[in-house]
Amino acid sequence: MKIKESKWHVLFLLIIGIQIFPLIYMLSISFKSMSQIFADPLSIIPRVITFRNYTYIFENVDILRYIWNTFFISAAITFGKIITSILAGYILTFKNFKGKKILIFLILGTLFVPFTVTMIPNYLMISKIGLLNSSLGVILPQLADGMGIFMIIQNMKGIPKSILEVTKLDKIKETKVLYYIILPMIKNSIISMGILFFINSWNEYFWPLLILSEKKNYTLSLALQMFISSEGGNDWGVTMAIATLTIIFPIIMYAFFQKKIMTSFVKSGVKG
Repeated sequence: MKIKESKWHVLFLLIIGIQIFPLIYMLSISFKSMSQIFADPLSIIPRVITFRNYTYIFENVDILRYIWNTFFISAAITFGKIITSILAGYILTFKNFKGKKILIFLILGTLFVPFTVTMIPNYLMISKIGLLNSSLGVILPQLADGMGIFMIIQNMKGIPKSILEVTKLDKIKETKVLYYIILPMIKNSIISMGILFFINSWNEYFWPLLILSEKKNYTLSLALQMFISSEGGNDWGVTMAIATLTIIFPIIMYAFFQKKIMTSFVKSGVKG
């Protein structure tokens, strides 16, 4: 039994190593000079650590603008998804109306619809209302999320209905019930859901590529691709430095809130 467990542990560590190694290697390259990269490309620890690549970025690439664009778009999408998920989840959990089950089924059905199916209709809609090459054009089609609604419904199902019955007897407004009673009870789930939304939006590449055409509106992912496609793509140290700046914030967020995220998903799967 112990031998079998040891084998699984080795396999698990091997998988983790395969996942983490590219990130460590990328970080290592970002602190190397070009001469070090070509002289000893496989070394993980630089012989001489240099910040030249990061200095170059802040001096020659409008990186702060790209960081702000990415943060603004990600935060707006996250906020919009949380609001729509909470409102839809509340209605679908605590209200009874005709077609409720069908509506829930349709919302869950959107989880199985790939992005490529809705990409062209969304693009045409954004084009017709004149929002191409704008942050709002990236944000607008992503203000609702079927997974978010599902997670909220599953968490709200765990709230005792007796609490809501008492609030009805006391004639407390539903907005106050939602804000002061329900939301605090599912706060951790909302936080973890928001973090996942934010990370997903931060890393998004294809949809902003379709909508944004001017460099000043680019996100970090687009800026990285632009740099690679230009003459700067030959400078692997700078390229890896931009890539590091692109992913470091989502990694830190996920690592910090990992426990809440996993707990939220477990609860969502158990309830209801």
